[in-house]
Amino acid sequence: MEAKNLWRFLVLSIGVVLVLLVTRLPNKEALDCNLYSGWCTSKNRFYSSAHPNNPIKKPSSFSTYHHNQHHDESEIPEHPLDPLTIQEFNKVRTILSNHPLFKSSSTYTLNSVVLEEPDKKLVLKWKKGDPPLPRKASVVAYVKGDSHVLTVDLETGQVASHKTTGSVSGYPTMTMEDMVGVLEVPLKSTEFNRSITKRGVNLADLACLPISSGWYGTPVEENRRLIKVQCYSKEGTVNFYMKPIEGVTALVDMDRKEVLAISDNGQNIPVANGINTDYRYSIQKLNGELRLLNPISLEQPKGPSFTIEGHLVKWANWEFHLRPDPRAGTIISQAKVRDPDTSKLRSVMYKGFTSELFVPYMDPTEGWYFKTYMDAGEYGFGLQAMPLDPLNDCPRNAYYMDGVFASSDGTPYLQPNMICIFESYAGDIAWRHAECPITDLKVTEVRPKVTLVVRMAAAVANYDYIVDWEFQTDGLIRAKVGLSGILMVKGTTNENMDQVPNQEYLYGTLLSENIIGVIHDHFITYYLDMDVDGSDNSFVKVNIKKQETSRGESPRKSYLKAVKKVAKTEKDAQIRLQLYEPSEFHVVNPLKKTRVGNPVGYKLVPGATAASLLDPEDPPQKRAAFTNNQLWVTPYNKSEQWAGGLFVYQSKGDDTLQVWSNRSTILFMILPFLCHGSIPIV
Repeated sequence: MEAKNLWRFLVLSIGVVLVLLVTRLPNKEALDCNLYSGWCTSKNRFYSSAHPNNPIKKPSSFSTYHHNQHHDESEIPEHPLDPLTIQEFNKVRTILSNHPLFKSSSTYTLNSVVLEEPDKKLVLKWKKGDPPLPRKASVVAYVKGDSHVLTVDLETGQVASHKTTGSVSGYPTMTMEDMVGVLEVPLKSTEFNRSITKRGVNLADLACLPISSGWYGTPVEENRRLIKVQCYSKEGTVNFYMKPIEGVTALVDMDRKEVLAISDNGQNIPVANGINTDYRYSIQKLNGELRLLNPISLEQPKGPSFTIEGHLVKWANWEFHLRPDPRAGTIISQAKVRDPDTSKLRSVMYKGFTSELFVPYMDPTEGWYFKTYMDAGEYGFGLQAMPLDPLNDCPRNAYYMDGVFASSDGTPYLQPNMICIFESYAGDIAWRHAECPITDLKVTEVRPKVTLVVRMAAAVANYDYIVDWEFQTDGLIRAKVGLSGILMVKGTTNENMDQVPNQEYLYGTLLSENIIGVIHDHFITYYLDMDVDGSDNSFVKVNIKKQETSRGESPRKSYLKAVKKVAKTEKDAQIRLQLYEPSEFHVVNPLKKTRVGNPVGYKLVPGATAASLLDPEDPPQKRAAFTNNQLWVTPYNKSEQWAGGLFVYQSKGDDTLQVWSNRSTILFMILPFLCHGSIPIV
């Protein structure tokens, strides 16, 4: 593992809820492709035959709340970390079309086309006004059953490097075309259609979902890119999740577009009636208009306090770079805070993003055992981001940033209003102090708490993740994940708990007639590359221990003592949080001192504690071995950013954070780590 004087931090948070994560694919014909461009990649191009020189326009209804971004051929990157422009996407397509790999194949898929970041040292040296750094694109392609990683040099117009996956298992992130394309395959099977209709479901009422199949070491998985398809009935409700067609699963070869097997169990399980399950406000019967709250609005008479120059965000004492990403969703880079004494910007974090989302369901039966999703690596967290709704998802005076991504043939498309930036005030207090009467000092000082929020919402089928990065004027960065949406459920013959034998375990809770909510976990993993006052950082574990006093030393019998230990190897920094062995976790720069001689640093504060209880040899846990600990610290390696590995789909767990960390490299002054919980970095 390459070690440099840099830090990378991976942060893990876990929550337990009863929902299913799969990918919802709306009917392409029914969508406004200006709004849902991710689902309409075959239609929503920046250039159509009728208007070859005009980019897609955003809906005019957003213009009141949107500081319009400019997307056209003349767009020029202003910062080395700016995402690829439309012109650059098109140039990548042209360069690849002349490469032998793509000339030799009439069918190929570009699973990812993103900026290849310049070396960190070069970015740190670059200043506004300097000549631009060379621009490159990183391309992941799937050609004739093999995965390829290419670097395209946009300056020379050449493919600078090309390598295959070698011995590493797994496939690239699915494209939207992959997910949409497999849904039609089972419907061409007479056996599958018969399984549906004999349950009394009209084929016209089907809503089907592509479900990643994981990896379990079976012969059928070898050299095949597989996916499973399960369906629901949307008769009488838009909330088809409440009407699963339990027991029918099609195993599909994604490349050959053919059904390999059909599982047809649970024929005695009825499809739930779905009565009163439509979640739309206009449909719900609320016995008259509910008026629980009066209207509320945050007013800013002078407008927002932040400014955005391209992808550079400036607010109060903060400055950072922001860009959308098809896999991570949102990437924060070069976060700096201004020193109140010197007025100089001081570095805090070089890079932070969501690295992986692991969602294992705790039902080992045939129709559920494989539901152990890796939402970022399998489906693309950013690809699932939906346009944010002004005044509902984000308040007045929010700024909306679009994502520009590549479809499977490399053509760019727009993900409009994917990210919003806004100031938040909820009546909270940032700091206060009042002198009590006994001091005879009539002093009261209060500071209102106003924060800057960067928000993205990813709608992954029934479940919605609201991902926030929050910045405070006191120097705090908080990563938050809100979980919303709809429960994903399992069909059952039971209508009441009275019908369930005492010894029968349901793998969840009977929620309604013929409906079970299956127990499962959510593990949210963050990658944090910390640069506290520079890259020469150390990771310090501060153990809080009971210290007993000696006889006659004090009326006290004990007190708490802070014992600091600097991690020297990766093994030292594999940490499991324990309630009765409390610790603090500091990132310090030992070369920079405070006025009184302490090393400058930040404290990582886990927001909660939880851990995976799966057997380490369970195939899903092997793939998600990064959940074995809550904190990990590893030397900086540019290629090790995704906790589940670069190729997560059907991976065997041979390229995970656990594998990297087990090398137990000497850390010197470098570390990244995973932490559990909603993470305030103080």
